[in-house]
Amino acid sequence: MAIKKKILALGLAVTLIGTGLLTGCGSKDTKATDASAPEKYPKKAMEFIAPGGAGGGWDLTIRTTAKALKDTNLVSVPMPITNKPGGGGGVNLAYMQTKKGSDSLISVYSPPLILINLNGSTDLSYKDTTPLARLITDYGAFVVPKDSKYNSISEILEALKKDPKSVKIGGNSSAGSMDHIQFLMVAKAAGVENIKDIDYVSFQDGTATAQLLGGHVDLLSTGLGDVEQLLKGGEVKVLAQTASKRVGEGVLAEIPTVKEQGIDVTFENWRGLFAAPEMPDYAVKYWRETLAKMVETKEWDEYCKKNGWDKAYLDQEEFTNFLGTVNEQYKGILEEIGMVKK
Repeated sequence: MAIKKKILALGLAVTLIGTGLLTGCGSKDTKATDASAPEKYPKKAMEFIAPGGAGGGWDLTIRTTAKALKDTNLVSVPMPITNKPGGGGGVNLAYMQTKKGSDSLISVYSPPLILINLNGSTDLSYKDTTPLARLITDYGAFVVPKDSKYNSISEILEALKKDPKSVKIGGNSSAGSMDHIQFLMVAKAAGVENIKDIDYVSFQDGTATAQLLGGHVDLLSTGLGDVEQLLKGGEVKVLAQTASKRVGEGVLAEIPTVKEQGIDVTFENWRGLFAAPEMPDYAVKYWRETLAKMVETKEWDEYCKKNGWDKAYLDQEEFTNFLGTVNEQYKGILEEIGMVKK
């Protein structure tokens, strides 16, 4: 009888082991040894990158994102910000190629990511990254010194219709990139002919505001999110912004749109997050889910309102499709001014 009981016990043990295997018991050990899907991610500090200098739109966006993720306890690992300016974002884009397959690198980008490829500044494009999500939309803004003879964007455009060389435009982005293109789109919509003859001066060292105040250019084309401090300083007038409606609060909400001044055009300075090329699937999944949660928080709402940003979240698939669409739109403007890479 004792032998029979031992045999029955052994059989039961084998059955339980088999059942455990079939029902996934022990899966924790299996998962722990699966290098492609770490049990806990992220475990180490992330590398968050702004492709421009401190204080610019990219810098503000990535720092605000990191703060929101920390403040809402959605991410517990450190998210230090590194600035890698140069080439309208091209320097950082090249750096990202050296981190192929990384699960810890995330950068912010906006229209220049597409424009620097179209204008031939780099052979790399958004296709050489892993798009994660579009977060917000900022807008363009057009600024003149407080003592400028121009008091509206319409006056600027009327002058350009008479002589495309009569107003010198400055910006921090390269020729054929965002600050340049957003002004050309407005000029074209207003009926300015030969937009390729408009003088645009690039100050990629970030000195465009100083150049404007020093009288070296007549108008600064920049981002709406970058003008609040300029306005508070009282040294400039903002003639217009490129949203379809008034946005932001305080002094930002007082800036008229180009549409209000009879020019039927808008320009969106979208901003989104991009990971290193070939980011592992587990990391992509984590960040898509985490960012989707972040944009629904009251903290994110407050940051967007403060900075005059419109919430414009798109998940990865929609964002990738959007990138393909705007790629064609920007290409049309660049073709008109002869700046598309052949």
